[in-house]
Amino acid sequence: MIMAKDARSRFDNRKPVFPILALFLGFLLFGCSHTDNEKRTISHGSSQPVRMAVLPFQQILPEDLQKGAVESPLTGAIFDAAKPPGSPEAILEREFLDDLGRRSDLAVVDGRSAGPVFRAVSSSSTRISLRDALCATGKQLDASFVVVGYLYRFRELQGESFSAERPASVAFEMVMLNVADKKVVWRGIFDYTQKSLMENLLQSAFFWRGSGKWMRAEELARQGLEKVMETFPLFVGR
Repeated sequence: MIMAKDARSRFDNRKPVFPILALFLGFLLFGCSHTDNEKRTISHGSSQPVRMAVLPFQQILPEDLQKGAVESPLTGAIFDAAKPPGSPEAILEREFLDDLGRRSDLAVVDGRSAGPVFRAVSSSSTRISLRDALCATGKQLDASFVVVGYLYRFRELQGESFSAERPASVAFEMVMLNVADKKVVWRGIFDYTQKSLMENLLQSAFFWRGSGKWMRAEELARQGLEKVMETFPLFVGR
């Protein structure tokens, strides 16, 4: 788990609104999430699957463990964070690895191998940057890409599935770096608190994806992961 310092906080119209809703629903449906706009195809010049290292996912915690704004260690993005019970980042990591495991274009090195190498690289110098340490880890593992995941919020539903006192709320970020040039080649963000249909009609499709009920945090995280993975790159060899 990483502690982070608190960061800075952040019509009456008679015309039919349904055409407008239809136009913008796709964008606003996940208005609190972000990924790259399109799925990229990356050529890697080999007939072999791409070797990718996935670091153990981590919680990023505010100074006040109950709630606070934190900054992404890698991208500088700001999130509302809170300490969750247990280790939900491990659940998210496992789901992510399961998704990657179904990909024939990837050979994945998971956190059991990547974690110790990263810790050794990070401790070798107090002056090494996070980005340099991640890419050095990938290089030592003979990986072309390295992925790191951060969990900022995993607030559980309070109440029943059809009557919520407080809805589930989840925020996470995943970043993939090219080891060779240390550049970000993909980034997926999910930052969402489930809303009722009365609160936000534009989110209705997302509400009904949860079978028309209030979702548990793990269900919400799973749907968020499905959303960000829609743009995870494809790797094509020669």
